[in-house]
Amino acid sequence: MTSITTSDLLGALNWRYATKSFDASKKLPPETLDALLESLALSPSSFGLQPWKFLVVEDPALRAKLRAESWNQTQVTDASQLIVFTARVTLDAADINEHLAKTAAVRGIEFSALDPLRQMMTGFIAGKSDDELFVWNSRQVYIALGQLMTSAALLGVDSCPMEGLSPAAYDEILGLAGSGYRTVCACVLGYRADDDKYAATPKVRYPRERVVAVR
Repeated sequence: MTSITTSDLLGALNWRYATKSFDASKKLPPETLDALLESLALSPSSFGLQPWKFLVVEDPALRAKLRAESWNQTQVTDASQLIVFTARVTLDAADINEHLAKTAAVRGIEFSALDPLRQMMTGFIAGKSDDELFVWNSRQVYIALGQLMTSAALLGVDSCPMEGLSPAAYDEILGLAGSGYRTVCACVLGYRADDDKYAATPKVRYPRERVVAVR
């Protein structure tokens, strides 16, 4: 595996910003997009349940409709890619069993060996209402969002996370009713426009001593 140095990592994180203006003529190479989508598939989640679905919206007509429900932000239509992050509405014992069956198959163990874990996970899920489970699932989605943006920065791809949208309108436009998923947020990927004024704006962060404490 190719090593990434500490300088590579910090350089990429200092380079990235929430890009507001994208060059609509520049598209992600297929291999770059494929790697970024794989980074989403590899995202960690609590218990490994992966309670999400990531919708890569490529249809220009759909993206135009979504832009109208995103405060008319130009990134929605100008960026190379628009990815909508959705979370499972709820979870149940069947979801846990499916995940653990996959775990047993991948790791070459008996399903019964995972019974203590199954009971613990089932008890955790049973102790939450559907509303609480959707909130919990949504939190998992933000882990994947962070992984995507960091992966993009390391590949020299600009990104912008987006909560400035109407989740209910997105659900309607994307036909999510009855799917078991609801929109949480979105992220666009592409390459910054030459005239994006935010590209040269200094990054504002509190010093590490204020936000990182060692106990």
